[in-house]
Order: sequence, then C-alpha cells, then structure tokens
Amino acid sequence: MGKTLPLYLQIQQHLLEKIQSGNWAAEHQIPPEEQLARDFGVSRMTANKAIHDLVQQGYLVRQAGVGTFVTDHKAESSLVEVHNIADEVRNRGHEYSCDVLIVEAKSADDEVSLRLGVRLSTRVFHTLILHYENGIPIQLEDRYVNPRHAPRYLETDFHQQTPNEVLVEACPITDVEHVVEAMLVDPETAALLDIDAQQPCLQLIRRTWSGEQLISYARLTHPGDRYKLRSSLHTS
Repeated sequence: MGKTLPLYLQIQQHLLEKIQSGNWAAEHQIPPEEQLARDFGVSRMTANKAIHDLVQQGYLVRQAGVGTFVTDHKAESSLVEVHNIADEVRNRGHEYSCDVLIVEAKSADDEVSLRLGVRLSTRVFHTLILHYENGIPIQLEDRYVNPRHAPRYLETDFHQQTPNEVLVEACPITDVEHVVEAMLVDPETAALLDIDAQQPCLQLIRRTWSGEQLISYARLTHPGDRYKLRSSLHTS
C-alpha cells in the first residue's frame, strides 16, 4: 500500500480493492470504524472520513444502528424529485459527459400531442441526448418541449447545459409525473446504450409542469444493470 497516500486514502484503497475484486459483494457489511481504525493505526475520525467519502461516491450505504454495507453501485435517480443528471453523476465523484444526437423542431405526432397536451402537428422542440458516467452510457434522453414555455430551448449548447437545467431556468418545475416500466429496446437504442438487444432496460416517462402549464415530456431509457430508481416516503 503506497505510504505516500494520506491515511484515509489508504483505507479507501483497501475497501475499494475488496469491493472491485468481488471479494465483498453487494450488501456485504464492512468492518466497523473502530476495527478499521485499529487495523490501520489511525483515529476513528480518519476511518470515518474514508467511509464517508465512499458513501458519497455510491460504493457504500450506511444503515443507522446496523452498520455500513456495500451497494450494487448502480447509477441512481429519485422517483420523487427531478434532479439534473450531470449533478447526480458529479455528486457521485464521477465524470459526466454527453452526446447530443438530435436538436430540432418538428410536428407533434399522435403520441407527442397526447403526452405534451398540444394539438396534432403543433410545432414542438425535440432533443435526443445520450448521457455518460465515466464514459459509460447510462441514459438515453428523448425529450419534447412546448416552445411557448421555453422559446430559446433549441439555442442551448447541450454539452454545457442539460435540458433539465435549461427548463428549470425558463420555468421552475412545480409538478411531475413519472411512469416506469421494464422493457426491451430496439437494436438502434441498444447500440447507443452499448448493450445487447435482449438486455432489459428501465424506461422512465416523465412529464413536468410549471404551475398549470405542461412544459415537457421525456422518455428516459437506462440499461437495467447500470441504473436504479429510488423513492422515499417520510410520514410523521
């Protein structure tokens, strides 16, 4: 183990080796802070920092009163809130990037007119963007926007701003509708996501409102083995 590394990074390296080698599978309980502190001859605060950073990066999860466990380390989004995918990736300590595949204005077909609440053949904005985490595709975002509420949407450099960022600036989200289903995708989508066409995906259909105005409709497709969706409910 490299002696030039700070002590907390030495502990992190040890834990990551166990996780990435497969010796510690998902849901494995790691040694408690006290044991790590003794094993590495450091303070409990140093051991705590090492664990805290790996929790922030998504490798570990704490369960109050129980312990700390290895996660399946899939990319994760909330089903309750709408977050910027670039922020989600960076908050896990990873590199975000994207491919902008389509930026266009087009006439709404039957599905889009129904989902977006506009008349058939209404001019709408359309973007197709592939999002990456550490160079691996994690989401294909196929989005339609009502131009009345975000008239400058297509002027955006989507390598610098995500659609979410643009729409939140133009018209803050007040309501959201999510529908999730498991599905197989067509060969073209599978190729973009770099998966086998027989590999199950998660598709999230999202509609967002600002006040009474329906702003956006999006189909967000994720490889099932790289992504998970989370929902939390707190009751008093």
